[in-house]
Amino acid sequence: MQKEKQEEKFAAQTKLKNGVTIATREMPKAQSVAIGIFIDVGSRDEKSEQEGISHALEHMVFKGTDKLDVHQLAERLDDLGGNANAFTSRERTCFHLHVLHEDWQEALGLLSDMLLNPALPEAEWQREREVIFSEMSMVDDAPEEWVYDQHMNQVYANQAMGKAVLGTKKVLNALDVKGLRDYLDKHYRGENVLIAAAGRIKHQDLETCIQQSAWQDVACQTHETRVQAIFHAGKHQMVRKMEQVQVVASWQSLCVTSPEKPVAWIANQLLGGSMSSILFREIREKRGLAYSIGSHLSTYTDTGLLSISCSTMPEQLETCLTVLDDTIADVCTGVATDMIVRAQKQLAVQFRMGMDSVEGAMLQIGALLDEEILYSPLEWVEKVKAVAPEQVQAWLKTQLETDALWTIAAPKA
Repeated sequence: MQKEKQEEKFAAQTKLKNGVTIATREMPKAQSVAIGIFIDVGSRDEKSEQEGISHALEHMVFKGTDKLDVHQLAERLDDLGGNANAFTSRERTCFHLHVLHEDWQEALGLLSDMLLNPALPEAEWQREREVIFSEMSMVDDAPEEWVYDQHMNQVYANQAMGKAVLGTKKVLNALDVKGLRDYLDKHYRGENVLIAAAGRIKHQDLETCIQQSAWQDVACQTHETRVQAIFHAGKHQMVRKMEQVQVVASWQSLCVTSPEKPVAWIANQLLGGSMSSILFREIREKRGLAYSIGSHLSTYTDTGLLSISCSTMPEQLETCLTVLDDTIADVCTGVATDMIVRAQKQLAVQFRMGMDSVEGAMLQIGALLDEEILYSPLEWVEKVKAVAPEQVQAWLKTQLETDALWTIAAPKA
């Protein structure tokens, strides 16, 4: 095992010979520890016959190990008294536990056993598949989520990046436990793995624990290069039975390692990231055209999106779109400096308040799968403060004057 040069004080880092990375944020005054095992794989890495397999594995590793059946594992996790959870995104899968500091070794042992020695019983897969189908139905019943999935399928048309994270019933019905295990053995190893911990824990203790565990012996696995995502602009209209009209617009934006991220964060906060943002003020507060209106940034390995989403009544759609178009044009023309400064202050507050959370710190460490240097929240605050208003203005103008993909879903054409 060789220690890499620690480039940032926010988290100590070690890399095993087989590529597994260990990183720790020590918070001595905390009463708890958050541990996460991040896997650098998500839905965009799946082949067409695997759609939804990453999310399926997120469910299935909780269904027992070689030593514990599904009920015994659930009881052990509950006995720790903390929070056990997982998530899957387009580029990432994460399994995490939040426990009292004296229980972190047991928590790590359970998480490791779940990923290194999952039982993946066929009977449990047959049952859990129905649970995932129910989850799909929940998304179908949530107009905003459903429309966003359809929107992404158009933004990245005919690409794995645009497919829904949950996959499809057709593919999942054809998927067996051998397929699940093969996928896990291929992707949940080596350079794809980051074991992160934050809270009342010492890096040396975590390193020693992992060095003595089965993680030390897993085979090396190099991360596969992702196929470049291709953005598609245009207009996409759908008719669906629902009360409101859902509108989503996306512009191609920056990737996760872009040095312009602080500028983009401020721009997004200013545009639609808060109750004092431009979109919220113009669309909702001044005119009452929508209950839900906002913007958000999505950053990926090789690309990203700046998106605006809005829900409005059918009879207000035309007016809402006109005001939205005019507001975007006004933003490109110029934004008051005091509004940009307010957005900077809001971001600084969010970064600083997030420092109190051990779970938040653990999730921040997950950025190491994307970036070589991990900046602390306070360093990000300084980077945000260093942005000049004219940089934000220029970024917004360049961004919003490019072609976008507009999706409109309404109860009638």
